[in-house]
Amino acid sequence: MEERAKPAISIDLAQFKLHIRFTSRTEVTLLFDSPSRRFYLSVMALVLNEMKRLGKITSVALEAHADQLDLLNGTVGGSLGSSENLIPRIYRKWKDALPDLENAPLFKVVGRKKEDDGTGRTYRFSEAEKDAWANLFEYKGSDEHVRLRFSIDKLGASLDDATILYEDARDHHAWQRFIASLKEKPEGRAQAVPAPAPQEPSPATPTAAQENVVKPRRYRNVVFIMSLAVAVGIIAFMLRHAFAPARAGNLASIEKMAFPLPDVPSIVVLPFVNMSEDPKQEFFCDGITQSIITALLKVPGLFVISPPTTFSYKGKQVKVKQVSEELGVRYVLEGSVQRSADRIRINAHLIDALTGRPIWAERYDGDLKDLFALQDEITMKILTATQVKLTEGEQAVTVATYYKGKQGLDCYLKYYEGTGYLRRGTIQDDNVARRIGDEVIAMCPQNPMGYFLLGLVHLQEYRLSNTKSPRETLEKGIELAQKMLALDDSIAAGHALLSYFYSMKGEHEKAIAEGERAVSLNPGAALANGAYANSLYHAGRPGEAIPFFQKAARLCPVTGSTLHVPIGNALMHTERFEEAVSEYKKAIRLSPDNILAHVGLAGTYSMMSQEKEAHAEATEVLRINPKFSVDYFAKTLSYKDQSKKDKTISALRKAGLK
Repeated sequence: MEERAKPAISIDLAQFKLHIRFTSRTEVTLLFDSPSRRFYLSVMALVLNEMKRLGKITSVALEAHADQLDLLNGTVGGSLGSSENLIPRIYRKWKDALPDLENAPLFKVVGRKKEDDGTGRTYRFSEAEKDAWANLFEYKGSDEHVRLRFSIDKLGASLDDATILYEDARDHHAWQRFIASLKEKPEGRAQAVPAPAPQEPSPATPTAAQENVVKPRRYRNVVFIMSLAVAVGIIAFMLRHAFAPARAGNLASIEKMAFPLPDVPSIVVLPFVNMSEDPKQEFFCDGITQSIITALLKVPGLFVISPPTTFSYKGKQVKVKQVSEELGVRYVLEGSVQRSADRIRINAHLIDALTGRPIWAERYDGDLKDLFALQDEITMKILTATQVKLTEGEQAVTVATYYKGKQGLDCYLKYYEGTGYLRRGTIQDDNVARRIGDEVIAMCPQNPMGYFLLGLVHLQEYRLSNTKSPRETLEKGIELAQKMLALDDSIAAGHALLSYFYSMKGEHEKAIAEGERAVSLNPGAALANGAYANSLYHAGRPGEAIPFFQKAARLCPVTGSTLHVPIGNALMHTERFEEAVSEYKKAIRLSPDNILAHVGLAGTYSMMSQEKEAHAEATEVLRINPKFSVDYFAKTLSYKDQSKKDKTISALRKAGLK
């Protein structure tokens, strides 16, 4: 007895084909062979990709993907329909046209015998096949408020049975690469329709090789001239589109930027996309991203968004225009990494968001041992493209400074795996990062970055209260930072780390000295500015701390709630109460349950004698943590000036906290 094959669905975004196996005997391939049709196949892929990302077959709200839909409409869709009416149009097609398998209004049936029964084309689908196809398309809402579901479960299929393909990539990686390819295309250009499969020559027709034997020379010359003319035409077409003005809707607007555009070239390096099949390579891709950022941060005359903000975009589909306006930068670097054993391919392109045009793009192929040279080359290409010139004596930091040979490469890979776990910010991941930090130090004891990683682990353990002895954690953190700086005293991040530890320990003058040193070494780093501001604030100099806090927040905008709170605290202690309230509220908008922001608001309102507002914020504090204790909170305040500590505690008690 024949085994019944499980239903399967594949969406090929390179060929714009959809293949469905209903049963072991019934398969159908649909070709989406026009701009409008290619657009709707892409929408199916978008919905399927989102379901795979969520890990369940569910409805997907189109409003949340408006930017991607606009991109698809303007590229594969050929801008054939208005962007304003895009979602209602998708809704109507998903509801009426797509489920119609027999009449095929939005695709061409491939490989199925077509007959004419006098009423038009038919494909002799069974009723079961037609019903199964129609049931794939479910929707909720109407017009603007649309939720679409690609109900593959109605066929008895699971998410694992449905695949998105693009070139040699699958599923999420395929979708990412497909979207990246559209962003690289000149505006409004639709993908070419796949060429039909070549046919076997008939016996009566000479082959190309035979024609070359019998064709007179003059005809060959004509063919050559025609081919040359076609090539020139293609090049002219490409150049015309490459330098044509971009659509205004895709250009970043200086007026709409959330922050003033810096006077110097400004850039964000978005997380490089992992194009490998192995999800474990995510840490490897993140390491390349962070290495490039680290090198750029050392270059004077360049404004670089810091890693925490960069990685807030990881896994998200965003437009260059959106990123530029959210962060207030002109240049956006995007890229992808594909690793197979000891071979590596890096694609990177730098886009000027104000013109919407790539100003540099390149693909690098090489051995893994060439990784550092490839990263350094990318860094230098960025500096050249943004017209940043290094003065005499300045040089971009090379990635390979601390990683030499095969052992160094292994340490590099381990180090960035550790920072990847640390960035997740949980106690469990912190414990994994600790183990990896120990391994890096054991492998490369002369590499300062291993000590830095383990020092960061201790800083996080202290902040997460993931330690039995906070005092010992501080002492060990100081020891690790000092070992790091003994190996290389020029690392700004090491001085910043040491500054944080000294502030927590209450050694304020040492903290200020280390923070000042960090800023002098790397004035464009958010970590250095934040550490120096923190040291000044806890040393009783909040007014001096404010501009450094603000600079750190500008360099790392998406840290938001973590920096708005200390800025608010510093403003409160300088009695700039209205500004303090504004900062705390910014933190709460980004993170509604940020208890420290609510504590700061309660104290500030109390100092302003706004008792009603102060009590309301105290209520929020107790909602978030019913066991909140003013006495315990007081122990966490490491102010040098006892009077400021007393004033804060008194204000909180006046607000109703105990």
